[in-house]
Order: sequence, then structure tokens, then C-alpha cells
Amino acid sequence: MTDRLTVGDTAPDFTLTSDTGETVTLSGLRGRSVIVYFYPAAMTPGCTTQACDFTDSLASLQAAGYEVLGISPDKPEKLAKFRERDGLTITLLSDPDRTTLASYAAFGEKKLYGKVVEGVIRSTIVVDPEGRVALAQYNVKATGHVAKLRRDLGLG
Repeated sequence: MTDRLTVGDTAPDFTLTSDTGETVTLSGLRGRSVIVYFYPAAMTPGCTTQACDFTDSLASLQAAGYEVLGISPDKPEKLAKFRERDGLTITLLSDPDRTTLASYAAFGEKKLYGKVVEGVIRSTIVVDPEGRVALAQYNVKATGHVAKLRRDLGLG
């Protein structure tokens, strides 16, 4: 497993397919701050709460200069259903081979109901306009995370 990213590290570039079939690269967003969040599975309760919270905050995050990318191992077709079902406006990206998840240390051993399992580690990485890590949070809670992140970024 890759070491966790820390502030100042270069954020690993990626090229992933969105739920709309568009190709998105992190390097294509240089010059903007990007919130990259990793979640285990579309259409599950916690992931839905988190995606809806990011959608609800998207306009104010964008006004503060942030783009939001949600990444999971789900296929683009499932992500499209997720967007449709929950009225999501954030960009959802598919990482079915988990390469990007691994490069961000967002896939590996975690505790689930007291057992050690391998899976997606709910994580949020904020990348600055130069492509460096400005904030790295691992094992975040789905509920209340966006409000905490906004506070951590000084957005109230």
C-alpha cells in the first residue's frame, strides 16, 4: 500500500472516466483548487449522504475556487444512475481497477464492523492550483464531513 499523502506532496495525476463518459485528468485542472474525495460505493447510505452534502455545497465551494471530484471503484453506468437518482451535480469518476485509489492511499486495510478488511478508505485530499496536496484527511466520516472540511478550509 502507498504511504498516505501529506501536505506539500505532489498529488498523483490521474485520468479517469466520468459518469457522463467524459475523460477527466487532475493535471487538466491545474490553476484551480480541487477537492478529491474517495468513497466506497455509489448508492449506499453513507456515500449518498456524503455525495448529497458535496452537491449541496458545490456552488459555494466553486465560488471559493474549488472543484469537487468524487472517485469510487464503481463503473460509469452505476455512477450515472447514482447522479440521476440523487440529483447530484458534482463530478463522479470511475476507478474500477483502483489504481488512483491506491496511489492516494485510499484503498487498503481498514476496519469494518470490527473486522480488518481490504477496501476503499473514505478519504479527502485537497489539491492546490500547483498540483500539491494542501490537505489530506483519511478515515473521514460520511456524515458531517463536508461541514468539517469547509471549516478546515476556512470557508465557515
